[in-house]
Amino acid sequence: MHGELAAVDTRTTQTEPADFDAFWAETLRATRLHPLEMTVEPRPTRLTVIDVYDVTFRGFGGTRIHAWLRVPRDARGPLPGLVQFFGYGNGRGHALRDLRWAAAGYAHLVVDTRGQGHGDTEDDHPEGGPSAGGFLTRGLRSPHEYYYRRVYADAVRAVEALRSLETVDPTRVGTVGASQGGGISLAIAGLVPDLAVAIIQAPFLCELDRAADLSTEFPYSLLTQHFADRRLDTATALDTLRYFDGVNHAKRATAPALLSTGLRDGITPPASVLPAFTAYAGPKQVVLWPYNGHEAGGDLDEENALDFASAHLAPGPRPTATHPTGAPRAPHLSEES
Repeated sequence: MHGELAAVDTRTTQTEPADFDAFWAETLRATRLHPLEMTVEPRPTRLTVIDVYDVTFRGFGGTRIHAWLRVPRDARGPLPGLVQFFGYGNGRGHALRDLRWAAAGYAHLVVDTRGQGHGDTEDDHPEGGPSAGGFLTRGLRSPHEYYYRRVYADAVRAVEALRSLETVDPTRVGTVGASQGGGISLAIAGLVPDLAVAIIQAPFLCELDRAADLSTEFPYSLLTQHFADRRLDTATALDTLRYFDGVNHAKRATAPALLSTGLRDGITPPASVLPAFTAYAGPKQVVLWPYNGHEAGGDLDEENALDFASAHLAPGPRPTATHPTGAPRAPHLSEES
């Protein structure tokens, strides 16, 4: 693995805005002006060992964000929890999509990426100017208008929503995701200082100053198209992207992290992923799959993720809790060295 890592460029060319921390502090402050107003409603299914709940909470700008909560039936809590977003173009999906985390003993919150896929959450904010027809280029003329400002703020609120549940141990909440979900997972790790674990598979949204050169495939090809169509706006767009680059968020992340990448990935090339791994400030591991593309390790990645989460979140018997709803409480801060 070390030889394979040495064969890939892990250096970053991305730079950091001087007001990066102030920008995100203000974004999250403004987002938290809206109460969570979390709702949790049972979703009937024919499952016998997992309960599913239809969840909503207030995200950026007060938008009501939709999510699925899956928990093991009759589990003894408080439970460890994981927040997950899916790949580009996907919302939370079907209520029964991906049951492995609940089956393994976790409270699993799967969240809509606003406006994407067949989710129920609208991106009810101005687009912020012309784009190349996709979320990646929506609002690139300003970091305040850029689409992923809203998504990252929604993601932080998702962590707060999961932590507010009676059956969840707020000190054992982490994040997991692949592709776009991996990029969001990395951003959460940088924006939530007491996160318990971060599992980041083939992450999108890293090394964004070079992404259009490193990948000619969708969705990074949208950046290429945007730059080609709006030649005089490229410098402004690249400056906007610095606030959202996984490399800059990784520098602030302290949660134990597991990353993975396929060395033949043309969608999120390893030369975009590995600079984020190098920059990651907390304890970290990376798994390289030399003959794989964007699928990386596939089911073996999932197996590794389960092992890693278990090592750091330790699902197991705790005092009994009877229902996922209850009086919201403030997160209890806990940092793992």
